[in-house]
Amino acid sequence: MTPAITMSPAPLRKFQIDTRFVGPILISAILVIGHLFFGILEDWRKTVACFSTSIIIEMAIGYFIVGRLPHLASAWVGGISCGILVRSPEWWPYLVAPCIAILSKYVIRLHGRHLWNPSNFAVAALLLIAPQTVASLSIQWGNHVLPMMVIWLFGGVIVYRLNRFHISGTYVLFFFLFAALRALLSDDASPLLIRVQQEIAPITGPMYQLFVLFMITDPKTTMHSKKGQTIVAFLVAGMECAIRYFGPRMGLDHIATHAPYYALTIMGPSSNLLEILWNRKAKAPTGGISPTPAAA
Repeated sequence: MTPAITMSPAPLRKFQIDTRFVGPILISAILVIGHLFFGILEDWRKTVACFSTSIIIEMAIGYFIVGRLPHLASAWVGGISCGILVRSPEWWPYLVAPCIAILSKYVIRLHGRHLWNPSNFAVAALLLIAPQTVASLSIQWGNHVLPMMVIWLFGGVIVYRLNRFHISGTYVLFFFLFAALRALLSDDASPLLIRVQQEIAPITGPMYQLFVLFMITDPKTTMHSKKGQTIVAFLVAGMECAIRYFGPRMGLDHIATHAPYYALTIMGPSSNLLEILWNRKAKAPTGGISPTPAAA
């Protein structure tokens, strides 16, 4: 008699979220909670338009250029970042910014890598070409401590999970050191402590928190080595210090106001380009005459 065969039930598959979406989901949650309780957005409809445009452009360009729908985590973060950082009474900057950001990833490439952080490139470009119409997030979120703490908490967790906390830490450390240096070199007659506090003040704002936690740590546009990432964070802080100090003295106050964007726009792609060229040189075959193989 043939024994009955019992079928064990198939194991239930656990619900899993793509880890690449963890960061975008947390950023979105922070944004929604912050707006509901503190009204941090100038116009939530503009932010939604910016986010939607980023997703649509990414899907369309990715499909027609690569031949498949790309992963949307990058477009998600880029759309929200542009929607938060761009400030304008007009609607067009919220539509143009994500277009510039996404296009830069596909057009400005070298050896399969895009050189600029997309959202930083887009914001810097709009601030440069349309300073009368476009501004950046500054103190519009008010002096609420709680949302700032929430951003640092969740942002710190994301950066730590990405193993990029050393980038943020290096930048913050040298921002403070360079701020003290600018205070020492300042022509202001106020007490040194007051000058130091004035130079340090910008990093306590929401724009800098987003910049430190999410922009300079972008995995796609940072160098591969930990040492290189640390050096670039130092260079970005140094370039920002130079722009802040020399900008007003050269009549470029509008450039100095948005110094972190321009500092990353200069130093980020420069370092990526050097790394690409260095790796290409290291992989290049050495010259010389190859030995003649022995006869079989």
